[in-house]
Amino acid sequence: MSTTIPEKDQRALVDRLMSACGGSYSSEVRRRYFISGPQWAAAYQGQALFHAPTRTAVEPAEVIERLAEIGIGWWCTHDTDIIPTNHLMSDRQAEILDGLVAALERNGVQCSMVTGETFHHGVWAGGPAGEQAEVRAYARRRLENVVEIGHKLGAQFVVYWPGTLGYQLQGVVDETRMLKRYAEEINAACEKDLAVSRASAASTLRHCLEAKPFEPQAELLLPTTDAMLGFISSGLLTHPEMVGVNPEYLHELMWGGAPRAALARALVAGKLWHFDINDGYRLKHDVDIGIGLVNPLDWLNVLILLRAHGYQGPFNLDYKPPRTTSNYGVFRVSFPSAVDRFITLWEIAGEAISDPVINEATKALEAGAGLAGSEDADRIFEANKELWTLHEVIGHRLVQILLGAHRGRTVGPLNS
Repeated sequence: MSTTIPEKDQRALVDRLMSACGGSYSSEVRRRYFISGPQWAAAYQGQALFHAPTRTAVEPAEVIERLAEIGIGWWCTHDTDIIPTNHLMSDRQAEILDGLVAALERNGVQCSMVTGETFHHGVWAGGPAGEQAEVRAYARRRLENVVEIGHKLGAQFVVYWPGTLGYQLQGVVDETRMLKRYAEEINAACEKDLAVSRASAASTLRHCLEAKPFEPQAELLLPTTDAMLGFISSGLLTHPEMVGVNPEYLHELMWGGAPRAALARALVAGKLWHFDINDGYRLKHDVDIGIGLVNPLDWLNVLILLRAHGYQGPFNLDYKPPRTTSNYGVFRVSFPSAVDRFITLWEIAGEAISDPVINEATKALEAGAGLAGSEDADRIFEANKELWTLHEVIGHRLVQILLGAHRGRTVGPLNS
């Protein structure tokens, strides 16, 4: 019969078993990586459409302090994560921002990114680019204000998620007109950024669009990173050079796509500036699980791609600590383990890039059988068919590297 665990002993048990897991990094090591901790993830209370909250609220200053203790050197936030809607664009906003600037400086944490909430409040029921001129004017002012907040907090990036840019019912909106109106709002944000930068002799922010295939609208107008790339190059934006993308791993996975391929297309376009990291399942809702807990092999390949092509942007921990995790566990287990899994996978990716087996197999595949110029399809096939077997060799080797089997790791008794 199991021994009960009194409430007073439960945190000690969590700490002991977490320590027994091993594989953790010091806060100093963690700070070497451009990993950001979002206010909304750390303060998430476990609520959802069918779920009541399971945790109490956590104030922004405490989140910043806890992230610093873990060794996460960057923090990001929505405007309304830190400022109630009715205090935005007011003297109270300035007071709140002054307090957060002090908290960041006190804890040695920097603000990496700010984003605007244009999806939760009732004013966005028809979307930020809907029919009413007053709603659109308010949306423009909100985005301009997000830019001002970003400059005040010292952010480098601003992200826009147009989650309500779409519709529930057929024929309600003119999609072309809505896209043009949304472009006007992004243009206003960029113009505000240029004005603030000129006035303060500061650098402009990097403006990033984040796509999601479904939720909260039934149909979204910009559901994928590819749609965002097309929007940026559509001619609707006044300053397309100021606008890139912020793909989210799970958002690309949700619709059945390949996150690695979406990232590659953004890299080729020169628009991969920011990356939200999490995990989840294909063709499901936005569960936002911590990185590497569902698809570690896919994540290894994602990081191989990013390392190989010199990605230098942030890795933002855009996930939801499980509803079954306590507030104590959020900062003692959830965030530290997410950071450590990322670092481990990042370093394993470096190992894979330099692996002699993978490199020799890759070079052999690229070299081919030496029949360049031949027009005999049958001969080309026969000459190369054994080389193509190396695809499976590479796949096997990557799994070995992920599991540590390439170093002789085995499980259970060895065969005689």
